[in-house]
Amino acid sequence: MARLNHRYVILVVLAAVIALLPLVFPSSYYLRVAALVWVSAFAAIGLNILMGKAGQVSLGHAGFFGIGAYAVAILPARFGLPSLVALAIGAALSALLAFLVGRPILRLKGHYLAIATLGFGVLVAMVITTESRWTGGPDGMAVAKLSLFGWRASGSATWYWITGGLLLIGAWIALNLDDTPTGRAFRALHDSEIAARVTGVDVNRFKLQAFVIAAVYGSIAGSALAMMNGFINPDQAGFLHSVELVTMVVLGGLGSVVGSIVGAAVLIVLPQLLTVFQDYENLMLGAIIILSMIFMRDGMVPMAWKLLTRTGR
Repeated sequence: MARLNHRYVILVVLAAVIALLPLVFPSSYYLRVAALVWVSAFAAIGLNILMGKAGQVSLGHAGFFGIGAYAVAILPARFGLPSLVALAIGAALSALLAFLVGRPILRLKGHYLAIATLGFGVLVAMVITTESRWTGGPDGMAVAKLSLFGWRASGSATWYWITGGLLLIGAWIALNLDDTPTGRAFRALHDSEIAARVTGVDVNRFKLQAFVIAAVYGSIAGSALAMMNGFINPDQAGFLHSVELVTMVVLGGLGSVVGSIVGAAVLIVLPQLLTVFQDYENLMLGAIIILSMIFMRDGMVPMAWKLLTRTGR
């Protein structure tokens, strides 16, 4: 019951934050930045299921992000499919690729697994860059706006609410996953694969499930960002974006849904705040991340929770 209440508290607070933030934003620029946070947080939640809950490393997660983004760009432009259908096809393709690629590479462990996932991400980025006839190559391509029954999604305010609703759904699924047999199997994998196997957990199957779930989250986030921006380029599928997503997960807190949201907010909002330092912006951002990892090794949210519980005693 306590866990159930805990999940509902998180969802209610998140919904309240999403609903109330527009009341204090002075311009639509802030709505756009918040929408970027919601999209990134959605992708980070999926990656956190793989890394924080199932204990598997992935440095190529942006590859699935790129697949979803280019699905909503290519399929409507080349084949006339509706954007929502293209989004679903991109998510299905990402799930299929994750299943096919994950079967061999998830048998690896540690840095071998990290390099294998990195190779997948690099391969996706290379295909997107070189297949310029379909993808526009390094220059990218335009993305059709989301439309439904004649209504077209446009403007920062509209995308704020779309991405906010998407984040709520993603957080709800991730939070409810914890108390399912799959969620308990993920936790067993995270603690010890050997112990999980001894207790009857099909280690390979559940590692693959976590990989597929993370891929679908990443693909949907990529589709949402592409439709919101109206443009996409290969950078969204690149290695640096994969590192950014991993940083969001680790900075906020492995295994924490709230941590994924906080980590995404920090990495999206902090550069906007540091622009006043001009040439030293990247230097200060790197220093802040390093200091955060030194003094908050478990992540921002778990460390904050520990401090609150200590002062409450």
